[in-house]
Amino acid sequence: MKIEFESIGEVKNAVQNKKDTNWGSDVSQIVIDERYEKGLTGLSEFSHIIVVYYLDKARFSMDEHLVRRPQNREDMPMVGILSQRAKDRPNPIGITSCELMAVDGNVVSVKGLDAIDGTPVLDIKPYYPMYDCKNTAIVPEWVKRLMAHYF
Repeated sequence: MKIEFESIGEVKNAVQNKKDTNWGSDVSQIVIDERYEKGLTGLSEFSHIIVVYYLDKARFSMDEHLVRRPQNREDMPMVGILSQRAKDRPNPIGITSCELMAVDGNVVSVKGLDAIDGTPVLDIKPYYPMYDCKNTAIVPEWVKRLMAHYF
């Protein structure tokens, strides 16, 4: 089945190339298409949001990416793409919970968005701790090592 999406905005920041660490202090502006500006009404009451975006620079190859080491690190196990959050995936969709800094007209300022400048934004959702946070979640040990310096 083929599915089509239309971006509702674009990420603006100083990050030109993908990186594997230190996204936590990066500040980005999400410039929302003016047609959707009224859809931001009430968003400023939240401290965090979830940004859904299209990884337009990603290139998935079955041979190269279906099973691989996260971030190509030798200290990581070989795992399938659906067991990691790498950008090169069958449907290159990124999802990140970010700190909401401000909403000014059609511009949403966030901190901690791991997307590069020009990334198309598909959706924004408010972060609901009672819905989005799973305190009993378990992850493999390698994920803890992988994410130690990501944010």
